[in-house]
Amino acid sequence: MNQSKRYLDIVRDIRDMIRQEKIKPGERIPSERELAETMQVGRSTLREALRSLELLGLIETRRGEGTFLSDHRNHKLVEVLSTFVLQDNRSHEDVWETRLLHEIAAIHIICRNETISQMKVWDSFRLRLKDESFQRQDFVRELMVLSGNRLSLKIWFLLTQYSGNPYDGTISFDEIDFMNSILVAIEQQDADTAIREFRTWSDWLKKERTHNGNHS
Repeated sequence: MNQSKRYLDIVRDIRDMIRQEKIKPGERIPSERELAETMQVGRSTLREALRSLELLGLIETRRGEGTFLSDHRNHKLVEVLSTFVLQDNRSHEDVWETRLLHEIAAIHIICRNETISQMKVWDSFRLRLKDESFQRQDFVRELMVLSGNRLSLKIWFLLTQYSGNPYDGTISFDEIDFMNSILVAIEQQDADTAIREFRTWSDWLKKERTHNGNHS
């Protein structure tokens, strides 16, 4: 138990060090020797902590160059956990519904805020619908970002990965009416209509994925 706690302490210390020194993805983190000296821990325990972080894709070791911080969106944590957690259809359904709850909450927040609901971003999305360059994920991610809830955004990213990214690809011709209805309702600050149309779109998207053989 003490060994496990020390291991977690080291992982937290590495996280705090990265935050304090403002190390960004792609930048080098201190060497194993430097970390051991700074944290005053044994090299073997530190090495195990670093190895675990690397297996999860949170850091990357490059031969002859050092260890670098990876982009957290590319980590393997979701893949590892989903192997054990998502073992039945009910689990996948729960993930889909939980993700939808965060998206609906974001729409509620946006519709309550006149400044956000009147932003030019909605006009730009409408224009992109016409030239068929509207990415589904761009639209939903913008909803999450504009809601201003950073924790909800992080959870949403993880749930989207759990769901096999249901928003991958551009919006099809069949989805344009859904999008226009959602956009108009947001601009009118009509949360009930925006949410109803978003749910309808989500149900349509789920059916399409099932029809195409993707049951995530």
